[in-house]
Amino acid sequence: MAAEQGAFYANHLSARGGSGASGEELLGQTIASFYDDPLGFVLFIFPWGEAGTALEDEDGPDVWQAQQMLRVADAIADDPQGYQIQEAISSGHGVGKSAEVAWMVLWAMSTRPDAAVVVTANTDTQLRTKTWKELAKWHNLSRNKHWFTWTATRLSHVDYPSTWFAAAIPNSEQNSEAFAGTHAKHVVVIFDEASSIPDALWEVTEGAMTTPMSMWFVYGNPTRNSGRFRQCFGEFKHRWQHNQVDARRCSKTDKKRIAQWQEDWGEDSDFFRVRVRGEFPRSGSSQLISADAIMDARKANLQLADYMFFPVIISVDVARFGADETVVTTRQGRKVHSQVPYRGLRNTQVGARAAERWREYKATGAQMSAIMVDGIGLGSGVVDYLHDAGYPVLDVNVGAAADSMDLYYNKRAECYMRMKDWFDSGGDIPDDPDLAGQLNALEYMYDTRERVRMEKKADMKARGLSSPDRADSLALSFAEHVMVEDGGSGSGASSFEPGYG
Repeated sequence: MAAEQGAFYANHLSARGGSGASGEELLGQTIASFYDDPLGFVLFIFPWGEAGTALEDEDGPDVWQAQQMLRVADAIADDPQGYQIQEAISSGHGVGKSAEVAWMVLWAMSTRPDAAVVVTANTDTQLRTKTWKELAKWHNLSRNKHWFTWTATRLSHVDYPSTWFAAAIPNSEQNSEAFAGTHAKHVVVIFDEASSIPDALWEVTEGAMTTPMSMWFVYGNPTRNSGRFRQCFGEFKHRWQHNQVDARRCSKTDKKRIAQWQEDWGEDSDFFRVRVRGEFPRSGSSQLISADAIMDARKANLQLADYMFFPVIISVDVARFGADETVVTTRQGRKVHSQVPYRGLRNTQVGARAAERWREYKATGAQMSAIMVDGIGLGSGVVDYLHDAGYPVLDVNVGAAADSMDLYYNKRAECYMRMKDWFDSGGDIPDDPDLAGQLNALEYMYDTRERVRMEKKADMKARGLSSPDRADSLALSFAEHVMVEDGGSGSGASSFEPGYG
């Protein structure tokens, strides 16, 4: 199969006259010939199979990538001056979506004078650390890299930076004009991880797609069974060329991890459908908290009367690895007063920081609840420190059985679903993009007993996300019924009070 694919690529490139180009003028002429041929451009512009390069063991794109580029070529050939291309790709994890995005950006920028390209993703973290970083990689590998300058937010033509560029635009409704305000002849818009991009940006982008020679590419794991990305494969499928990519059939995917997912979740589970088969879930959205709910919580401005009669809860997620954060959260009812991240602290130092927060709020006269600590692994030392120092600490084992075992796979899932309800009731969180990004990335599925199960941290990291330490710290505050200090005894004893604040 690989040999047949390689031969096809060689014949395709030869037919376009792309072999043996040398000299700047000939380079420009050759690249211009790929105006209607993104596959030929990708095969020519990168050093596939060349010794001493990062691609010396590679012969070209994966099959699904080549198929998409051939569809684009056909659409341009059908109407060279009036094409309007809309391509939607839903896929499993690790199939090469970010590489495909980078190739389409470089092809459009290289073959279309004064191209205006806008790229966004589901979160700023995804955009900066995955999508745009991948573009930097392929730009550095390209034969015409000297044509363009890459920065953290733009890829610009060296001679025409103000009119010929690709821009990385965070997916905020405040940036919506960036998706509608371009009047260039060649307009390209790309959505990466499109399931979680707000409907408002889709609507604004539609206006930019009314001009001839416009292209709109949307890629993503099909995590939501509603929204505009889902509609590309449903009621609006007649407007889109679309494909669903199964990770098992792709050459670069981690087959060992896929086998583990099949064993853990089952081939017909929603998790496997979304993460491997590239199919939408049966049970609705797999995103735990909607982007709208997160934005509302960031904008909320609760007054003292809204939370003053609730006890203060301190919750601590203890980092297990060097790149992760220890996070101390302070919550009172629907108000998150603060989240303080730390790195490199010893257990005793973490315990001291949590105790400091507890004393700070106790001094204000507030009702005090427990300090809830994820006691697995390193967290056990923090629990011991606080217990020995006389603080009301709860050792939370998020891997233990849930209180409602018929509804939740484990305690972690239960904590997160309680937190979801808290958001829906009007929670107020700090305006922190890192916390918001982690909350936005959280996904859940159902196990074979129809119980809610959260995606594992290891699997989140495998798809390029950071450990959700800030989200975990907040979720821990919902682990148990809140505890209120028994101020009358003077002993520091505590008692349960129904509810989760």
